[in-house]
Amino acid sequence: MIRRAWDAMTRLAGAVLVMLLLGPLVALVVATGPESLWAVRSHPLVGPALALSLQTSLVSLALTVVLGTPLAWSLSRARGRWAGLLETALQLPVVMPPAVAGVALLLAFGRRGLPGRLGFEDASLAFTTAAVVLAQTFVSAPLYVQSALAAFRRLEPDMLAVARSLGASPARVFFGVALPLSAGALSAGAALCWARALGEFGATLMFAGNLGGVTQTLPLAIYTALESDPAVAQALSVGLMVFAFGLLLLLRRLAPSGRAAA
Repeated sequence: MIRRAWDAMTRLAGAVLVMLLLGPLVALVVATGPESLWAVRSHPLVGPALALSLQTSLVSLALTVVLGTPLAWSLSRARGRWAGLLETALQLPVVMPPAVAGVALLLAFGRRGLPGRLGFEDASLAFTTAAVVLAQTFVSAPLYVQSALAAFRRLEPDMLAVARSLGASPARVFFGVALPLSAGALSAGAALCWARALGEFGATLMFAGNLGGVTQTLPLAIYTALESDPAVAQALSVGLMVFAFGLLLLLRRLAPSGRAAA
């Protein structure tokens, strides 16, 4: 009797949370008819915003992978308090409010930030396409770095030691052993990072603005359309949601192969 009551309570609690999390998504899909999804493709906001989102998020992803992979490798080999503090600090953008991220980026790269203090007022990156890339990288890179860290730490030390004992250089150990064995987990981290970059809104709005064809990404186009044409905003939201769901399904396929390789 007690067990049945406990099972009923846990199922009820789970059902409430499932409804809370999935209910709004279902409402979004139900409220957006197929005709809206078809018509939105010709809306003037959509083409430039989609092109800019894909361009900037892919550049951001490339920067993150090229710079974040060796960083994660170094941190996975490092020991000591400073390495732990650096790893913790690198996760701050994930939990930082978007407004704080936007202010931080403005102070670092805006007209009154580091370039201005060094006498390069015209070198400000704020409200440019480059600012979009920086904002996306700032909020999404920690997700990839953390995934790469976890993947590298799961590698068997004996494998790396054997490779070094056979005369492999540190670079060959990294490219020939560590990367192939961690490929699945790294790919999953990259997909998660890309999804986060595509969905970035708050920091981009504050640091890059909402300029059509220059800094207006798909999330910003949704924000703009919501004021004038809610149907377009709904259709774009459904499109982004479906894309994110597809990436999550991809993550589920990639993650197990990453664990097996490790």
